[in-house]
This record gives sequence, C-alpha cells and structure tokens, in this order.
Amino acid sequence: MTGAEGPSYTVDDALVALGFGNFQILVLAYAGVGWVSEAMEMMILSFVGPAVQTAWNLSAHEESLITSVVFAGMLIGAYSWGIVSDKHGRRKGFLITAIVTALAGFLSAFAPNYILLIALRSLVGLGLGGGPVLSSWFLEFVPAPNRGTWMVVFSAFWTLGTIFEASLAWIVMPKLGWRWLLALSSLPSSFLLLFYKVTPESPRYLCLKGRTADAINVLEKIARVNGRELPSGNLVSDHEIELHKIDNPSEDTRLLSPRTNEVEHPKGTVSNLGGISSLLVLLSPKLARPTLLLWAVFFDKLQTEKSQDVKYKSVFIASFAELPGLLLSAAAVDKLGRKLSMSTMFFMCCIFLLPLLFYLPEGLTTSFLFLARICITATFTIVYIYAPEMYPTSVRTTGVGIASSVGRIGGMICPLIAVGLVHGCHQTAAVLLFEIVALLSGICVMFFPIETMGQELRDSVQV
Repeated sequence: MTGAEGPSYTVDDALVALGFGNFQILVLAYAGVGWVSEAMEMMILSFVGPAVQTAWNLSAHEESLITSVVFAGMLIGAYSWGIVSDKHGRRKGFLITAIVTALAGFLSAFAPNYILLIALRSLVGLGLGGGPVLSSWFLEFVPAPNRGTWMVVFSAFWTLGTIFEASLAWIVMPKLGWRWLLALSSLPSSFLLLFYKVTPESPRYLCLKGRTADAINVLEKIARVNGRELPSGNLVSDHEIELHKIDNPSEDTRLLSPRTNEVEHPKGTVSNLGGISSLLVLLSPKLARPTLLLWAVFFDKLQTEKSQDVKYKSVFIASFAELPGLLLSAAAVDKLGRKLSMSTMFFMCCIFLLPLLFYLPEGLTTSFLFLARICITATFTIVYIYAPEMYPTSVRTTGVGIASSVGRIGGMICPLIAVGLVHGCHQTAAVLLFEIVALLSGICVMFFPIETMGQELRDSVQV
C-alpha cells in the first residue's frame, strides 16, 4: 500500500510475504510444549485424586476438592494473565505462568499433608490459566491465509499431552506412585523457562504499542530464518491506516490507540487499562454481542474435558478419540469457515446424542458417544481459533482469558448437575441436559457477527 509518506505495510502484509517457515515452526514447538504441559496437568487430575484419597484416607469431598481448587485457580488465572499479557506483553505473560506452574507443580510432589497439597495445586491452576496467552502469542505469528489449519496443528499438542500423561501414569503410578507422577508432569513447564530468553515478542503487539523499531527487528529475524524478504516501505499498524481514512476518529478508536506515550485521552489507552476497564472494552457496543455469545459457548465447554475414569488403559484409548476431531476441524476450518464448522459440529453432536435418550445396547451407546466426542473436539478446537481472531490485539488475551474463566465456571457447575442426575438414576435427563447445551451452543455460534476465516487480525474495534 502507498500512503502520504510513501509505501507502507502492516504486520499482516509482512507475515503473508514471509510465509509460514522455519521461524514459525520453532514458535509452534515452543508454544506447543506449553499446551502439552497444560493438558498433562489437567489429565493428571484423573489419577492423583483417587491415589491420594487411598494414601491419606480422604473423604470423597476432600478428594474432589483436589480437582476443584485447580479449576478455581484457572478461573482466576485466565482472567489475570490475559490482562498482564495485553498490558505488559505476551512474553512476560507466559513467563510468569510457566514459573508458577512449574514451581508449584514440582513442589506439590513433596507436599507433606493435605492442606499444603491443596494450596500448591491451586497455584498450579493459577498458572494453567495462562494457556490463552500462548495460543494468542502463536496466532500472532501465523499468516492469515492458513491460520486456521496451523492453529488446529497447535491444538493437536493438547491431545499429545493427554496421551503422554495417560502413558506416563500407566507406567509410573503402579511402581512409583503419585508423587513421582506429579514431579515428572511438571517438567514440560520447566522447558519453557529453559528457552525463554530466545523467544520473540509478538510483532503485532509491539507495533500496537508504538514500538515499531522492535517490531521490525522481529520481522527481520523471521525473514532471515525463513529465507524471505520483507515488503518495501514503512511498517504501520492497521490503527494508523484507519486514522488516515477518517478525519474524526471515534472514542473506540482513540481508546485503542497504539501510541500510548504520545497521545493522552481522558479515559486512557488500552496499555493503561486495568481489569475493569478492559472488561468495559469487551462489553462496549462493538464487542458486547460477540463477547456474550462467546461466554455462552465457553460456559458449556469444560463439561466434556473432565474424565472420571482412572483406568489407565481406558483413559489412554479415550485420548485417541480426539484425533478424528482434530482431523475434521483441520479439514473444515479454512474451507467452510469458523462459524459454519462450529455450528455444524454442535448440531451433529445433538444428532448423535439423541438416540441415547432411549435404551440401546452397550456397543451402540459407546459408538454414539464416540461420534459425539469427535464433534465436540472439533468444535472446541475451532472455538479456540475463532476467539483470539475475533478480538483486537489490545484486548485479545484478556478477551480469551475471561471467556476461558467463564468456561471454568461451567466446568465446575455442569459436571455436578450431570453426575447428580446420573447418581439419581435420571440418565435420560442427563443426556437431555447435554442435548440442550449442545443445541444452544450451536445457535449461539450462528449469531456470531463476524467470520474470521482468511481475515487479517484487527488492532482496534473499528478496523
């Protein structure tokens, strides 16, 4: 593009020109290890609780609290680390979360009593809440045309983590016990700390904050590693381009100004936003509708993640059931689009759950549940792609973090209701509950206002 001062290009233009090359592969590997770590720490809940209950003669309530405090910590962490990441940078965001997760995870293996174990596991949950930071960081390095496919590849690291944790538990638990499993499961988070110094900051974040020289340095490094050349001209943010198009920028545009040290506004800029102000941006007229719909979808999400099965072989096999869902989402996300893919998968899940309202042979029941799980896996793989694409850079990790926090609330409430129905011999009602949840989620997706497939990431609400 050409402006008043000569040719210019945006971060998106640069990423498309540089392509997805060796640099992005390295970023993918680093972020993927973080995703593996989170999946392992979540999967470990299926094994540690029952083992600790037996070793320390805990009540059923005390055992369930070991899991509940992790979800509670994630609820707080997902909100907090999103704000930290949007204000101070993606690198600082995932550095703090990696330190908290690795240290608390390792120390929990040496917990001498129940109270200290609970405290340390809640800190692990607090660190795990930073997962959206890593996904947003990786997203901001991927060129728009094939962003969906590569985000599915990134999501596959979660499945890899669940399979690895189930394998590790299968090997370690019978011989060495739960303490060794906790200690070994904390190692992937330590890997993030080991290579932290060589990780780059997101050029999109740097450009938004007015640190154009730093953003160019990162883009030049990508060019060298990928063997490509940057576009000619000056690097500009899409916010600056928007300012050239309009004479009187609106309040929303000013609120999201990247020049945090050069422009003063009474209401401040995003770089200075606190938690409440960031929330107000997410609920502003331009973002309120997609934000509330996203919260509704995330609220229903985590009921599918928590497994109560502590048979290592069963969990190991069940983890592989996610692979077809990943392949399905990879095939659909950049061809059908995010919205159509998600809504279709939700409605197919409803179809596969419908026969379970009636008595069926065990084999047929298992088959329908397997197909429903494939659809749910595909759906929430795509929603984790859509959510960060939907928000502007300045509130991206905050938006995804708060949505994830809402999901944690759903993750704590929905299983309690479903388990209560099953234990009360109301299995038909339990299936009907999941049927309604999937149907409502599919309808919510249909009302999302934008389709992000192939679109450039936005810096401001206006663009």
